[in-house]
Amino acid sequence: MAQTVSETQPVADVKEPEPATISGGHLVAKALKAEGIDVIFTLCGGHIIDIYDGCVDEGIAVVDVRHEQVAAHAADGYARMTGKPGCAVVTAGPGTTDAVTGVANAFRAESPMLLIGGQGALNQHKMGSLQDLPHVDMMTPITKFAATVPHTARVADMVSMAFRECYNGAPGPSFLEIPRDILDNSVPVESATVPEPGRYRASTRSVGDPANIEALADLLARAEKPVVLLGTQVWTSRGSDAAIEFVRQLDVPAFMNGSARGTLPPGDPHHFHLSRRYGFNNADLILIVGTPFDFRMGYGRRLPKNATVVQIDMDYRTVGKNRDIDLGLVGDPGAILAAVTQASSGRVRKADRKAWFAELRAEEDAAYQKRLPRQLSDANPIHPLRLAHEINEFLTEDSIYIGDGGDIVTFSGGVVQPKSPGHWMDPGPLGTIGVGIPFVMAAKYARPDKEVVALFGDGAFSLTGWDFETLVRFNLPFVGVVGNNSSMNQIRYGQEAKYGQARGRVGNTLGDVRYDEFAKMLGGYGEEVRDPKDIGPAMQRARESGLPSLINVWVDPDAYAPGTMNQTMYK
Repeated sequence: MAQTVSETQPVADVKEPEPATISGGHLVAKALKAEGIDVIFTLCGGHIIDIYDGCVDEGIAVVDVRHEQVAAHAADGYARMTGKPGCAVVTAGPGTTDAVTGVANAFRAESPMLLIGGQGALNQHKMGSLQDLPHVDMMTPITKFAATVPHTARVADMVSMAFRECYNGAPGPSFLEIPRDILDNSVPVESATVPEPGRYRASTRSVGDPANIEALADLLARAEKPVVLLGTQVWTSRGSDAAIEFVRQLDVPAFMNGSARGTLPPGDPHHFHLSRRYGFNNADLILIVGTPFDFRMGYGRRLPKNATVVQIDMDYRTVGKNRDIDLGLVGDPGAILAAVTQASSGRVRKADRKAWFAELRAEEDAAYQKRLPRQLSDANPIHPLRLAHEINEFLTEDSIYIGDGGDIVTFSGGVVQPKSPGHWMDPGPLGTIGVGIPFVMAAKYARPDKEVVALFGDGAFSLTGWDFETLVRFNLPFVGVVGNNSSMNQIRYGQEAKYGQARGRVGNTLGDVRYDEFAKMLGGYGEEVRDPKDIGPAMQRARESGLPSLINVWVDPDAYAPGTMNQTMYK
């Protein structure tokens, strides 16, 4: 009798399907996606390429730059522009050390970003692997959180932990070191924790002690000559609308610094700019919101001893630091201002402050008229105030202004006034030059609908200027102006003040570089300007070109900004 197939051949064992696995790099990308990250700024390296592969799968854009400092600055700028955290990814060793300046700048500027750095494989720990350095030890003093990811299954969990720490108190940067084998290894999907979007955060919009809200409302009701200084945290907390409502409803003259510039538009009756020192010296109530008593505030010594001083800040450690205060409130600036406005309803009579507004406006107008001849100067070489004036006239309500430099940007700070909240970017209190090109990159990538106008000192542009090519490559047009005096002029002033003119040119003199030709070489638009009447038309042609642009404006090397001459380090 014939045999059947089943009788002549053994039945093969039925294998269970292999469990689905995921690599560390792909877990990074999933965690970034859960956080709302839609772009990373990076410079490639062998340690980190699996992150790129994951980003492609998750739909996260990869913007590759020419220097890691640019990547870190761009992540900082992206956070400032969007209100979401930024992210930079760099390789180990020199890749991470190159990014240190960008992280430090974000730390002092209270900007939430995550830097991910590569590292040698864990199984080569302390063996001298390629680019091995103690990154976490270096990053700890300049971040809110710094750690090594110890296992592939912990990758996404620790990415979310790092982002969460970015918002502990005042925002700031975090750092994660991820060894190469942790990124390349795979683990079963069910063993890897990927936090669910929106499910691992608490609200940070605290108003603090309600009794302090009432106390501030009482102070405002009794004040005859109040002023408020709105600082960077007003924009960081996206509290601009609350700040506007506060000053208008309670009739308080407002000054703005840092990223809060533009909270009120120029011409608003509550907007004051040039009369700040007079306002502080004559006010009976000074409210400082979201800015520390650091060097920009004379460490608090510029506030008179007889004024009542109130400070609002997101960080408890900042309140009352360097100067005693009468009342301190810790929490979200926008939420606190909104609560104070509500608590003060009907308690302030605007008619009582007409004389104070008139007094401040007279001082404001006098200061403007005193400066106006230099703003309109036809001198050649061009006076930096004339350049700042032309830029200010050029801006529209949709123009984001970015300042990158020393003396030239100090000049612009007294003249250039953005017309909307969130339309001003500068390095912040670390005073880092070289932020301009990466901030342009971040701003234009985040807000392609906005025009970006950047003013560079020639020394500042030199630090990160090669990434102008990145702007061309990614089609990120902007109007760039280089105030060129062939000098690091802010330092030059200090040297001349200390050591005399004979030694004033040591270590601070630059070549006469044609940055307009540099722009053309890299595929952008460029023009040279030597006559002040040509500044505006040149910027207009740059706007119309639709390309990244540089207008090289030759400015007077012997003109110094008052802010430069008043710096305490030169006294």
